[in-house]
Amino acid sequence: MVAAAVLTPLLALGVIRTADAIPSSNNLDNKGRGLNILLVGTDGRDTITPREKKKFRLGGVACDCTDTMMLVHIAQNRKRASVVSIPRDSFAQLPAHQDRRTGERHGTHPVKINGAYAEGGAGLSMRTVEKMTGVTIDRFLAVDFSRFMKAVDAIGGVDICTARPLKDPVTGLGLSPGTHRLNGGESLRFARSRKVDGSADFGRMQRQQRFVVSFIKKLRADGTMRSPARLAKLTDVLLSGPRTERNVTLPDLVSLARDMRGITLSSLEFASVPVKGFHPDIEGVGSTIDWDEEKADAVFATMRKDRPLSEAKAALPSRPGATTARQGEFVPVKGSRIGCG
Repeated sequence: MVAAAVLTPLLALGVIRTADAIPSSNNLDNKGRGLNILLVGTDGRDTITPREKKKFRLGGVACDCTDTMMLVHIAQNRKRASVVSIPRDSFAQLPAHQDRRTGERHGTHPVKINGAYAEGGAGLSMRTVEKMTGVTIDRFLAVDFSRFMKAVDAIGGVDICTARPLKDPVTGLGLSPGTHRLNGGESLRFARSRKVDGSADFGRMQRQQRFVVSFIKKLRADGTMRSPARLAKLTDVLLSGPRTERNVTLPDLVSLARDMRGITLSSLEFASVPVKGFHPDIEGVGSTIDWDEEKADAVFATMRKDRPLSEAKAALPSRPGATTARQGEFVPVKGSRIGCG
């Protein structure tokens, strides 16, 4: 039943605002290659109340970009799930498309990958990721700030533990060492914070992955995963936004939850895209993150072959003794090793 829990909290950081015309893929059985889901979070703020904006420091002008992006692979045997975080500032070449805001036709041009959604919505985001990874995307999911907070509050909060103080002057995050029960708004601060330890988006991606594990543990502990009614209520909060034809649906979640009853946190693995460095400023784009293409190709080849990320790790050099990914290093981590307790 981990499937629904994985899909529910991962990208509760944005909202779909368009129903793109995308070819439908209604069959979850994909001939041995597993199921691939793109989870994105935009910086949209339309559903946040003025009080919430002030309390949780959610002001500013939204660019309608995907500030968070994760590619999830669920194995064909439904006994393993792999999650690869994609830095929002990754250098990308957008395919030719029609701008959803202006209607103007654009040729291929460079952007930060988070700009794909702003220009072409879910469809262009999927096409861009497919082009960069070679991974066919079967489903798409995004959730806004408000739904994220409501989902966390619906299960009574999530336990987050930290061995050192976590403070971010931008979001207002302030956690002392120890274990904390965070409500929806506090969890949003935790998931959004980038100014904590100098690791920017790389550290934030790790914290988001830790949050997913903590969310899953809470769902198991409070019985939500064993209650179809409670699970349906929770997923309804997160699946109630505008749709795309390849969107994750409630029947998808029910089917996956049934098929993946035996999966454990040890069968859930997290990593981030291998990064080579930062690209110099590009006019009209800014400073971008360059993937290590050779390593990234090896990582996404494991997804295409329906194999665990550990096989890619074995073939790539890494920092001696590394157990966590910092500054874009590829270090797959089991779900059982992160989160509280």
